[in-house]
Amino acid sequence: MNERVIPEPQRRRRRPTKQGTVLSEQVIVETTLRLVGQHGADALTVRRLGAALGADPSALYRYFRNTDDLLLAVADELIGRAQLGWKLTGEWRTDLCELGLRVHASYRAHPQAALLAAHRTTGRDNEIRAVEMILGVLRSAGFPDREAVRIYHAFVDQALAFAALDAAALALPAPAQAADLQVWQDRYGRLEASAYPHIGATVSLLAADMMHSGYPFALELLLDAVAARLPGAGGEAG
Repeated sequence: MNERVIPEPQRRRRRPTKQGTVLSEQVIVETTLRLVGQHGADALTVRRLGAALGADPSALYRYFRNTDDLLLAVADELIGRAQLGWKLTGEWRTDLCELGLRVHASYRAHPQAALLAAHRTTGRDNEIRAVEMILGVLRSAGFPDREAVRIYHAFVDQALAFAALDAAALALPAPAQAADLQVWQDRYGRLEASAYPHIGATVSLLAADMMHSGYPFALELLLDAVAARLPGAGGEAG
């Protein structure tokens, strides 16, 4: 793609594509998610998107400056999906816990896209809305501004880091996923307990726990630490 994007009032294509689709930014983003989910990062090309949409690749220039601009829109779409139906309760820990789990789940639902986008800062509407709400939750809870920003940073980075980690595992071919999990039984489960007593004592728990994401418990630990820093809680906020 090039660096030219058509202004919003001029970009509407009313005539359907060969497949009967009326192009829009949303349609292109959803098609990108589908293609990347099916074929991986290599699907993120103008030619492949054009073919999937039944449109000349140049038509995409009306909506996105280049493929990176499209990638940012995809990342913002995942952030937006995490917020669908999310309503503030007024209880800061409940609100942050739910949003964190929602963000993590949104990226896990599209692991190939998450590998491309989890580390990006979009500057788009959904991301801006999320930043505003998270900071609002923290400031309303009583955290000073500097502390609220630091907690925001840790909270978001934790959610996205786990999302990227889990997405990488989910993006592996199924046999590779199964083989990785089987290592806990086939390798760790057969270690000599006399040489590795701690592994020997916990190996069945390890094998079971490693089948699931570590994010929910890590989030709980983070929120415990955040609660201890709340002014008046005997912590060190400030």
